[in-house]
Amino acid sequence: MLRHFKPVIFLASLAPLARLAWKGFHSDLGANPIESITHSTGDWTLIFLLITLSVTPLRMLTRQYWLIGLRRMFGLFAFFYGCLHLTTYVWLDQFFDMHEMLADVAKRPFITAGVGAFTLMIPLALTSTKGWIRRLGGKRWQMLHRLIYFSAAAGVIHYIWLVKADLRKPMEYAFVLGALLLYRVLAWLRSQASRTRKTWQLDARFH
Repeated sequence: MLRHFKPVIFLASLAPLARLAWKGFHSDLGANPIESITHSTGDWTLIFLLITLSVTPLRMLTRQYWLIGLRRMFGLFAFFYGCLHLTTYVWLDQFFDMHEMLADVAKRPFITAGVGAFTLMIPLALTSTKGWIRRLGGKRWQMLHRLIYFSAAAGVIHYIWLVKADLRKPMEYAFVLGALLLYRVLAWLRSQASRTRKTWQLDARFH
């Protein structure tokens, strides 16, 4: 099933970029094109981070275990749109002015949070292959890839601090992220309770 869905999902994941390119070609990016590109790429970075985090709960709840094969692709698309988001800032907004960018990171908290979110995605993208899973070992790889929780949280904070006034959209992202994290906490507690119950049952057999 995965091999049939993957090409379609891959092309669908490129649709936001195609839409931006179309609007740019037709001069339809509004009065501030750079701001439109920045907001769109930032939105899609967060959306793909949340989609990546939603794969495991969806797989467990629906028992559609093939969905796990899409997680890496969604994660890489999050990094891809994050790269576009950062490139828009570095190139179109700041014109590669390193001094100005460093001052921005130091003085504007939302920039600091955004840079932090992107930085945390770099090791995730670099170690996303099966080869890296073998090199690191399953447990260490899983520990490393928990950075996605912190990256998503920093991304949401970046958005909240950016808009300041109309918080509806960033709070929607915050709500979804909170629900996904709560699911993981509850799943962990349930697994711990199940493990404890099995230990008690084993102890009872030997006494």
